[in-house]
Amino acid sequence: MGTDIETSAEAAEAAVLPCVHEVHADPEACAGLTKVPQKLQQPDSAKSEARWAYERLILYIRSFEEQLDSEHEVAMGFVGGDAGVLRIEGMGYFDPDLITFYGTDGNGARTQLVEHVTQLSVMLRAVPKAVKEAPANRIGFRLAADLDET
Repeated sequence: MGTDIETSAEAAEAAVLPCVHEVHADPEACAGLTKVPQKLQQPDSAKSEARWAYERLILYIRSFEEQLDSEHEVAMGFVGGDAGVLRIEGMGYFDPDLITFYGTDGNGARTQLVEHVTQLSVMLRAVPKAVKEAPANRIGFRLAADLDET
């Protein structure tokens, strides 16, 4: 047990700051998230649930993409139903509680998913590139760059 004494405000703040912890059977096979960027560790009571979810999803998408080879891109599988897979081409949020994903489905049809943060369940999948000759699309890195700018 530590000897540091926290005020109630410090304890409340620490309770809402994001931290990450993962354990894998083979640490070499799946790196997962290893840290939360410093900018996202700052307290911000003005952030909505949607903004918090959006920022953390970006970290997961970018981490997932770092593990992909040059022939695969990130997509998300829908949990429940027969909706299939959405190749993630964009993502956003609408305060206070909606997250939206933009992309194309397996048939190439434009697709948008709007999800309430309390219903959020995202399964990231590796899918073959849409255009074999083009470099793999890495949306996670563009999303992360946008976080750094805002």
